[in-house]
Amino acid sequence: MRENSKKFLEELLSTFSPSGDEVEIQRKWMEYVKPFAHKVETDMVGNVIAAVNPDKPFKVMLAGHCDEISFMVNYIDDDGYLYLTKAGGINPKLALGMRVKVLGKAGELNGVIGVRAEHQGGAKEEIKIEDIYVDCGAKDKEDIEKYVCIGDYVTYNVDYEYMLNDNIAGRGLDNRTGAFIVAEVLRKVAEKNVNVAVYAVSTVNEETNMGGAYFAGSNIQPDMAVACDVSFATDYPDTDKKKHGSVELGKGPILSKGSPINKKINQLLEKAAEEKNIPIQYELTPRLTGTDADKIRFSGKGVPTALVSLPLRYMHSPSEVANLVDIENEIELLVQAILSLKGDENLKPL
Repeated sequence: MRENSKKFLEELLSTFSPSGDEVEIQRKWMEYVKPFAHKVETDMVGNVIAAVNPDKPFKVMLAGHCDEISFMVNYIDDDGYLYLTKAGGINPKLALGMRVKVLGKAGELNGVIGVRAEHQGGAKEEIKIEDIYVDCGAKDKEDIEKYVCIGDYVTYNVDYEYMLNDNIAGRGLDNRTGAFIVAEVLRKVAEKNVNVAVYAVSTVNEETNMGGAYFAGSNIQPDMAVACDVSFATDYPDTDKKKHGSVELGKGPILSKGSPINKKINQLLEKAAEEKNIPIQYELTPRLTGTDADKIRFSGKGVPTALVSLPLRYMHSPSEVANLVDIENEIELLVQAILSLKGDENLKPL
């Protein structure tokens, strides 16, 4: 991975981007794509849309969401402790003892999720969201309310780290990696003679309502769309491959198969993978994908849509793990598929 691209990925991963408060990360994404995009704009919900060749009639949309799961302050007690609700599919059991950052009205504030010591009985076996609280060191409610109000976001205060064999661990790889991938694809196709309009969208709100993808699709009205997200690796202990399939880190991006997926787009991707010797894996999404692909597909008159995912271990935990080679292979796969387009493709099933 080239150095400037790696620095951009690291910057995205270090930026707090709770679902519903993505402005800071979107500013950084927008600044990165401006030098090579032919057009950059934002919309009313907070998406950033960058395009190459926007005047071409055949439009390809790539979507990667920039938001991450988090908590929100739901209640402040008299002693100054913060009680939380979920903003996305975050697991309160994994939060015990974690350091957090409260994105307060007066700026960022450090805190910890309290946990009862084992000597005093330890944590309950079943942890619900109402059982956890944030300790910011405040004296009382009056003290903490100088800095925090109801509705402020709370995220895990952990950064990325590199691991063995080109693996990377971090908070919210789901799905700042996707936002990174679509930006890099746009950068690379901007250097080529491409026959189609390419729109890369850093979408908002995927972890909570997927509204960003729907409004981006409605605005662009693409002829073809690919959502770039993450999906479940099954190459770690205690995963049932008979139930969940076989997906491994380092074995390439994942193509989805099922009723939401346009088979002709998958065929284009498979052909590009074969020609460039890019490894690919598969997952099944028989009904819905649970990603931006679902909302894009339902926008306008209906959009032929595919889903390309990055294998990910420990999804929605404070330390998700992905592979850098998989990221590069996904970028190359999408670039080659786009370069193969003539601009007159018929993606109707029949």
